[in-house]
Amino acid sequence: MTQSTQTELPPWPPTTSPRNPFTLLDDTERQRYPGPVTRVLLPTGATAWLVSRHTEVRQLLRHPAFSSDLNRPGFPLLRPLPPETVRNSRGAFLQMDGAAHTRLRRMLTAEFMIKNVRRIEPLIHRTVDEALADLAAAGPPADLVSTVALPLPSKVICHLLGVPYADHDFFQSRSRLLLDRRVPPEQLQHAAQELRAFLRSLVDAKRARPDGGEDLLGRLVRDRVEPGELEVDELVGMALLLLVAGHETTANMLGLSVLLLTRDPGRWALLRDRPELAPGMVDELLRYLSIVRTGLFRVATEDVEIGGQTIRAGDGVIALIALANRDTEVFDDPDEFDPYREAHQHVAFGFGVHQCIGQPLARAELRITLVELARRFPGLRVTADPQELTTRNDSIVFGLDTLPVTW
Repeated sequence: MTQSTQTELPPWPPTTSPRNPFTLLDDTERQRYPGPVTRVLLPTGATAWLVSRHTEVRQLLRHPAFSSDLNRPGFPLLRPLPPETVRNSRGAFLQMDGAAHTRLRRMLTAEFMIKNVRRIEPLIHRTVDEALADLAAAGPPADLVSTVALPLPSKVICHLLGVPYADHDFFQSRSRLLLDRRVPPEQLQHAAQELRAFLRSLVDAKRARPDGGEDLLGRLVRDRVEPGELEVDELVGMALLLLVAGHETTANMLGLSVLLLTRDPGRWALLRDRPELAPGMVDELLRYLSIVRTGLFRVATEDVEIGGQTIRAGDGVIALIALANRDTEVFDDPDEFDPYREAHQHVAFGFGVHQCIGQPLARAELRITLVELARRFPGLRVTADPQELTTRNDSIVFGLDTLPVTW
């Protein structure tokens, strides 16, 4: 698969975005990324391999020869990163490999196990109750993103971590900057520094307490930092990752899910009348919407064959989970949303050792919120055409800025 010049390679991400928020690539763009492995040109001028089919994406994400380490030569980037941002990735175990990754992830695994998430479902229900009360008080009409989709997962992750929700405007605005591919390196570095300083002050305050506190950060301070098993900078990096990922992804999923489901009154009624279908419907929403649309990034540490193409050591690789979730060899009519589909094979949370550690929490938040919304607001509808809504096309996590609704 040889190209004569770099400029002939298709760009990734595409230079134009579909107007329909449920369309990942239009028909013309799909022809430019035929898969299963396509050489593409990144905005930085570097090249990478785009892997877009389900089987090959899973092969890539579970293969130990593909590294998540930003510091490795050849690691693909969609934007230049300031050196300090790369160096200060301690604790961000998503960007680590092998034993270093396992060591930090293992400290959090028990916290996000399904049985532990079930224990906090009363907290999620209370938070949903508050958010829906705010929605009712705000309208109709009202903006579902600002009243429900964004504050709800923010409050839950703040409670779990021990971060004051009163500071939500601060960390939400900085989180958005970290995920925006248009932000220049200097502004990105400043936002990261501010968030790290904010979280460092919280960790220091918990260290000053005799018991550390019973939230997640407090327990890690008491059980890991003080015995010398975890450095403070590592804990700050872990907290930063959990705080940003813990609210941005679920918030964007909620907004897009409501937009999709309310387009068909029958689907919305299913959530109300048959809530036992909600877990499966959530998986289908995760598959169909696939909000991490720019992909998951790796660099090869040795020569590996994927989809009949030899990827050389030092080559950047992008696992395009959004297209893998629309693979016709795995899902029938994948461009259609089917509330009865068994979509558990999706890779919306990634795959392999780096798959999302918080997926049980995200599933619970989505399931509870959508069922309660449909039950309490059976006539909920969006007052704008999907093509008229402002979407976050330049964000690493796709979503909606606003969602005007009435009932």
